[in-house]
Amino acid sequence: MRLRNVKNKEKILESSKYLVKNAEQNIGRWDKVFGNNNPIYVEIGMGKGKFIIENALSNPNINFIGIEKYDSVLAKSLPKIPNDLDNLLIIRMDALNIERIFSKEIDRLYLNFSDPWPKNRHHLRRLSSRVFLEKYDSIFKDVCEIYQRTDNQDLYIYSLESYSSYGYTLSDISFDLHKEKEGLITTEYEDKFVGKGMPIYAVVARKCVQKSK
Repeated sequence: MRLRNVKNKEKILESSKYLVKNAEQNIGRWDKVFGNNNPIYVEIGMGKGKFIIENALSNPNINFIGIEKYDSVLAKSLPKIPNDLDNLLIIRMDALNIERIFSKEIDRLYLNFSDPWPKNRHHLRRLSSRVFLEKYDSIFKDVCEIYQRTDNQDLYIYSLESYSSYGYTLSDISFDLHKEKEGLITTEYEDKFVGKGMPIYAVVARKCVQKSK
């Protein structure tokens, strides 16, 4: 995917109060950063921000953190955030480093329309692969809870198998989410796919966190 450059993106990123600098310094203390003990939900690959911004506005008693690795995408999303939204923060990072940012403090993870990495030799790059599931083990508080949506059926089937083999229990399995539910908060990609009549696949995966001996 080729990303268009955004004019003044460096200035946008530098001036945003929502973009966290030196996020690794906050590992284990995100409750202090937010100033409360509310649950923390993280979206990996937040894109232009529609999903996480609307969720933060609708759920003031939940803290949200959006992760995005592309500067140009962040430069488009950050200006959309209202000035008084106290329960939302954004981190510029690659998800491969997620265990360096959080430690036993996340309550829910959203994987929305992640890169499907369609070639078999790239399957470990998928955000639902065992490589990432092992990383997620260290970031969740009490229960590992992953909410996933995708338009890619192959990624969806792969994810169901990956979660199950890693000890997750699956629920809310849907092969056409928008035919089953209304009033959903959606992503920009999701709106495009639904507008074209494409099915959206969804699942909720949960498992208990393994306690250290």
